[in-house]
Amino acid sequence: MREILGRRRRLRFRRKRRPAQPAQLEAALICAAEWHWPVLPGAGLRAAGGRSDRGRDCACPDPECVVPGAHPFDPGVLAASTDERMVRWWWANRPTAPVILATGGSAPCAVSLPAMAGARALVALDRLELRLGPVVATPTRWSLLVAPYSLEQLGELLFAQDCVPSSLRFHGEGGYLALPPSETGSGQIRWERAPLPGAGAPWLPRVEAVVEALVEASVNAPDGGSRLAY
Repeated sequence: MREILGRRRRLRFRRKRRPAQPAQLEAALICAAEWHWPVLPGAGLRAAGGRSDRGRDCACPDPECVVPGAHPFDPGVLAASTDERMVRWWWANRPTAPVILATGGSAPCAVSLPAMAGARALVALDRLELRLGPVVATPTRWSLLVAPYSLEQLGELLFAQDCVPSSLRFHGEGGYLALPPSETGSGQIRWERAPLPGAGAPWLPRVEAVVEALVEASVNAPDGGSRLAY
């Protein structure tokens, strides 16, 4: 009889377990509730059968959107939140929406560059034995998350460089970045360097520690770093 009761207790426990959350919601909750990074849902992609029947068009009204799906639309970036209830409500209504990080302030900033240049930059930084934080990758661009920086600080760093390729993008105060496991018009977003497990938000390097290697890798890219390559 004890064995039967024990088995029943285990079955009742299994029935009470909450179902697995959608991947985007889980990622958004980790960012907002555990790491205190403000997030909001991205525009996402138009379903197949939309304007061009390709299923890769942005769901926003702009037919020429250069970052389809990978930007805020409604709400705007200023609505980004760390409130768990707000995050759950957003993704309950749009469970497949991309996870958009509002960069700057107390949140991470980022520097992004074309994927080929990004791979070269990581090799160079590893040779220097420089500790890196998370690295976000799409089929076309890689983004290194860095500690928050100001426009003044960034301006001084770039002024010291002989050449700053136009293919580099800087995601600071008022900016945004799509995070894994989002899917956008450029393809699936993934972690090239995933956040290390542990309590608290991931460690981030300072921008001055990485910017020179990123500039050099972009300049030495096949196109000379002149192609933005969203």
